[in-house]
Amino acid sequence: MPAPTAFAAIALAAVSWDGMLSRAGSRALRHALDYREPYRQLGDNAMVELMNDLLTSLRSKGAQHLMVEAAEALSPRQRATAYAVAAEIMRSDGPLQADERNILANLAATLELDPTLTTAVEEAMDLLHADVLSET
Repeated sequence: MPAPTAFAAIALAAVSWDGMLSRAGSRALRHALDYREPYRQLGDNAMVELMNDLLTSLRSKGAQHLMVEAAEALSPRQRATAYAVAAEIMRSDGPLQADERNILANLAATLELDPTLTTAVEEAMDLLHADVLSET
């Protein structure tokens, strides 16, 4: 699997782990990829084709298998970025729920990431998605 496809596969598998791709998750996934190379060079038709191919793989293989296959195609730096993007997308519909935290933990293990890195990413996401009116 080419690295760009693998990167998108990780993001898709994380956001649709339960078999559902919410509207917020779909928008967040598209936004997360749209401004990144090489995706921003792709036209709408190519992006739709990429997502359709990945959705087909997701349905046939399941999220866990797709993540494992994709992880094998990524460098350590790409794995870390894929984790951060997945965490960002999962926050698109509000605070992380317990099952979403489990998904991220599973993803971190699949990607063989250092816990220090994943903790830093999660703390950054907490800041990025904090209620601006909250004083704590």
